[in-house]
Amino acid sequence: MPKSPEEWLRIANDEAGHTMTLAADPLDENTPASLSATGRGRLKIYLGFAAGVGKSYKMLEEANRRRERGQDVVTGYIETHGRAGTVAQLGQLETVPLKTIHYRGVAFEEMDTEAIIARHPQICLVDELAHTNVPGSKREKRWQDVEALLDAGITVLSAINVQHLESLNDAVFDITGIRVRETVPDRVLREADEVTIVDITPRALVNRLKRGDIYKPEKVESALGNFFREGNLSALREIALREVAREVDDDVSSYRREKHIDTHWSIGDRIVVCLSPTSSSLRLLRRGWRVAQRLQGELRAVYVADHVPDDSEKSILQHDFALAERLGIPVVTLQGDVAEEIIRYTRENEVSQLVVGHSSRTFWRKIWRGDIIGKLTNELRTVDILIVTEPQGNRIALRK
Repeated sequence: MPKSPEEWLRIANDEAGHTMTLAADPLDENTPASLSATGRGRLKIYLGFAAGVGKSYKMLEEANRRRERGQDVVTGYIETHGRAGTVAQLGQLETVPLKTIHYRGVAFEEMDTEAIIARHPQICLVDELAHTNVPGSKREKRWQDVEALLDAGITVLSAINVQHLESLNDAVFDITGIRVRETVPDRVLREADEVTIVDITPRALVNRLKRGDIYKPEKVESALGNFFREGNLSALREIALREVAREVDDDVSSYRREKHIDTHWSIGDRIVVCLSPTSSSLRLLRRGWRVAQRLQGELRAVYVADHVPDDSEKSILQHDFALAERLGIPVVTLQGDVAEEIIRYTRENEVSQLVVGHSSRTFWRKIWRGDIIGKLTNELRTVDILIVTEPQGNRIALRK
């Protein structure tokens, strides 16, 4: 339905949402984009909890302010989804043309990272940070393209929804029933120079969806019945706000280091995730990572090799080790009896929490019903033991 100029103005203003910026050293919009001490560009991320909260709009709004102040700004990739307010914000911003890549007889358009580096603007806008590039691209993920721009000394403004963070993959699946396939390592958000959360109430977002301001009319009912259920949105919003709270904690820690404040303002925790060769430990690693981040604790993963793994077990361990590497979790491999080695390592390293798994598989059934959990609880009276259960649906999938 056609809208009046006044209504488009209301929608544009509404699309902006509410924002809160966190940064130890903010990117001052009134001065040209600065580089880090190493000559690397700086990264600002607009963080949201769902499509339509206004991340791209806010990012473009800042880009236009910077352009008006004489800064050299280009767009590398912007996804407007046809939203009027977002399209309007493109304004007079220069756009670096996308490049065409042919894959299996189909032409795809991707951001031309090399062309942006050759153009070398002060600031580049890169939307959809979690995007997976089409096969044949120089890099697999868009966040890797962003790192190439930063390495070239270009400051980047980007956007992402919280459900695309790798460590939240299981939590988002539990909440929404939807497995997010495109993820970004959490370190990308942690290492950003500035994070701005774009917030809106779930009810306002649902109203925005019903008005047709997010998706085309034919997609609205499906979205309302699936991802955009108000309960889902409330849970995801809480997760996003917790991420912001963690960024505040990081800023406090940075302040203490800069000011050489040695007094501990909180008690540090040491968390260990116990890996199994016979049952996927991906959920344990993600849960352990979240616990460690929440407690500002030190995290390790421990694998006790009490037998020579077969091919199936090797495959499971490879997936576990790969996720641990992506999350930046050191893996320690021990030899010997599982319970005895975990107890010894826990005592020697003053571990405060253990994260272990419980599923229907033989190894974990032995832990739960047999002597390993009993030994751990009897011997480690001062250690918290978190037993992470495995959803029934995942158990079935793992057996395939």
